[in-house]
Amino acid sequence: MDQEYKNILVGIDGSEQASAAFKKAVEVARRNNGTVYVANVIDQQFYNFMGYAPMDQNLIDQGTENAKEMIQSCKDYGKSVNYTKIEGIIAYGSVKEAMAVNLPKKYQIDLIMVGQSGLNAVERFMTGSVASHVIRRAPCDVLIVTETKEDEE
Repeated sequence: MDQEYKNILVGIDGSEQASAAFKKAVEVARRNNGTVYVANVIDQQFYNFMGYAPMDQNLIDQGTENAKEMIQSCKDYGKSVNYTKIEGIIAYGSVKEAMAVNLPKKYQIDLIMVGQSGLNAVERFMTGSVASHVIRRAPCDVLIVTETKEDEE
């Protein structure tokens, strides 16, 4: 059975892990003539949990601007490798629910690609791994991207 992945979702957060997942997603999309949906989810709960004050409008605006910059950077990378079927998504709420349930449903996603957690051990313990949540809840295939030596060069 051949599986074609036409709609590929990648979460971006500025980490090297997310960047590696995005770059690999572009190549999977190229092979399948698909579209890469790059999503940045602004999660108010994470900020509250990590001891920051509840998000005010300035923080939300700053997060939105950062998300726009990351998405533009992804689109620029796509142009540099001659692949422009890249759509940007800025979502608000739970990163886990957005990546595992809400966005896959809304955009008919058939593959979610996520980088291994960029969090340290304490943050992973406290917040849980987005990748683990996506694996358990996603309605489609999930590919966890690990950094290779080539990615680090």
